[in-house]
Amino acid sequence: MRTPRRPGVAARARVAGGRRGGHRGSRGGARDRAAERGLTLLEIMIVMLLMGLMMGVMIFGTGQLTASRLKRATTMVAGAVRVGFTRATATSKSQRLVFDLDEQKLWLEESELPMLVQSKDTIATGGAAAVTEAERAAFQENDRILKGPRAPKPTYHAVETLGFSNNTGARGPHELGRGLRFREIQMEHDDRPRTTGRAYLYFWPGGQTERASIELAPIASSSDDDTLTLSVAPLTGKISIKNGPVPLVIPVDDQGASDRVDRGGAF
Repeated sequence: MRTPRRPGVAARARVAGGRRGGHRGSRGGARDRAAERGLTLLEIMIVMLLMGLMMGVMIFGTGQLTASRLKRATTMVAGAVRVGFTRATATSKSQRLVFDLDEQKLWLEESELPMLVQSKDTIATGGAAAVTEAERAAFQENDRILKGPRAPKPTYHAVETLGFSNNTGARGPHELGRGLRFREIQMEHDDRPRTTGRAYLYFWPGGQTERASIELAPIASSSDDDTLTLSVAPLTGKISIKNGPVPLVIPVDDQGASDRVDRGGAF
């Protein structure tokens, strides 16, 4: 019967070395995994930093873009006022600029009949024929209260004219601009500032319009600092543009009513 041979010294050394190598391999793998985890955290921190920088640039850029759109819209409205003022004299017909405060649009209209506005008008049309449902309802209520014959009310129809075109060149109402709104509008014939519905600025042959205050602002902002106001002079049609809301002031004397007083910001 043979006795089993014990492994030699060399064999035992190889086994021990293999075990020690295995332990070293395990420790090395753990260190590698730890290094990988640390690298991933570093990458996350870099990505978060870049995202923060990009968000800051986007917010700043959006503010600059909105301010640019607001100035462009102000220029468009000022141009529309000048076109209405000039067209009334050139055609010898009454014109009016329509401001839709719900849709944030504006367009020019013309009438074949002479138009005399009613001061302190509660319906906003100034005496012209009603167009919207709210205006018709208000006229019906007035007719119910006040009986008797009525003079025919002038009607207006939209017109297209050179010098007043929207950004796309398309016909029809002109959009104020994305992200912008008519904050508040008041004409001299209005009994109060308009914030909804429609407002109308009238022009007459011979070169005359109404005193008016037209405020534009971003939709997302309620700050007075983001508002631009166009003030219209009645005798010359001159437009003054000022920062912040400027309420309409009805003059009480000849000096206050004069368009010759330079109040700055003229367009």
